[in-house]
Amino acid sequence: MASSEMARHLKRENIRSLTMSGHVGFESLPDQLVNRSIQQGFCFNILCVGETGTGKSTLIDTLFNTNFEDYESSHFCPNVKLKAQTYELQESNVQLKLTIVTTVGFGDQINKEESYQPIVDYIDDQFEAYFQEELKIKRSPFTYHDSHIHVCLYFISPTGHSLKTLDLLTMKNLDSKVSIIPVIAKADTVSKTELQKFKIKLMSELVSNGLQIYQFPMDDDTIAKVNAAMNGQLPFAAVGSMDEVKVGNEMVKAGQYPWGVVQVENENHCGFVKLQEMLICTNTEDLREQTHTRHYELYRRCKLEEMGFTDVGPENKLVSLQEIYEAKRREFHGERQRKEEEMKQMFVQREKEKEAILKEAERELQAKFEHLKRLHQEERMKLEEKRRLLEEEIIAFSKKKATSEIFHSQSFLATGSNLRKDDDRKNSNVL
Repeated sequence: MASSEMARHLKRENIRSLTMSGHVGFESLPDQLVNRSIQQGFCFNILCVGETGTGKSTLIDTLFNTNFEDYESSHFCPNVKLKAQTYELQESNVQLKLTIVTTVGFGDQINKEESYQPIVDYIDDQFEAYFQEELKIKRSPFTYHDSHIHVCLYFISPTGHSLKTLDLLTMKNLDSKVSIIPVIAKADTVSKTELQKFKIKLMSELVSNGLQIYQFPMDDDTIAKVNAAMNGQLPFAAVGSMDEVKVGNEMVKAGQYPWGVVQVENENHCGFVKLQEMLICTNTEDLREQTHTRHYELYRRCKLEEMGFTDVGPENKLVSLQEIYEAKRREFHGERQRKEEEMKQMFVQREKEKEAILKEAERELQAKFEHLKRLHQEERMKLEEKRRLLEEEIIAFSKKKATSEIFHSQSFLATGSNLRKDDDRKNSNVL
């Protein structure tokens, strides 16, 4: 079936298949690719989501067999924060730039409705950074640090009951943006029987709620059988520990309890080895590819559609990017002219309104001025009238004063003559 489809595809593309008569050398292309990849190194970014105290840091340390020097997180964070740390690791001649992103304060808030939003925003921010790098004229694809989240290890508390609402909401908002591998944290706290029942219940709830978790790929025949078996083991029940305990004659990583020892790398005790094998040894490149070809492509497509770009135009005809750009440019130019015209009209309208307001204020000032002018004239006329009356009073007073002075002087003269007559009379009587 595959060969017939290939033949039809070749025929449709008008590609001829030829047979060479000798050795050419392009069979070394895989070796060239391997050498180039080793020189450039690899990057792998892991997002650890889970409530505080679920053993995220311990499990990551155990997965990579090193201490990442993570610090204990507080339980009193008002909001969920994401902390990213990048490390350079080397195994044989392969270099790995590993970024561990952990959620600080996840699930510690009283109101947990939007605890997932900072995680969604962080993943989108990494997509946006890569998208902006792609849009640059001068790009640096080989030196650009890929900060995409390649896998999300979602730590589920081993309650033995159903998934929490917080877990359902978070995974529902993340499954289209990142490959999710659910992990039952601290699986050594429940018995094997309870653990198996819990795993079955979790998978049933994930399916019934339409949550898409990462499925190990089946397209590679060399690992298809292993991956098919591991898909039936999800979610992994893992235990992490960097402590070494002597078991028999060997020192092994294990957690020691009063009731016994849980060996981290013993598949009969937990699923740590399966998780490590599937995550790091077998499917790392597929997770990186899924991130780019599925999750980032979905973000990129939605982003371009929001910007108005499309592959087909009217009547389902293919449109080039240049045509879309020119159409958007004309649309933008027309929109700008329309807004300019609206602004001009608005400016003219506001000018008219201001002019009308100023004219109204001018009329009010003129009316007020006329009113004050009338009041001033009336006051002036009143003052003139008072002045006239005062002058008349002054004249009348002056006349009265003159008459009084005349009368007074006449009285004084008459009194003087009478006195002289009395003196003469007295003198005559004496003689």
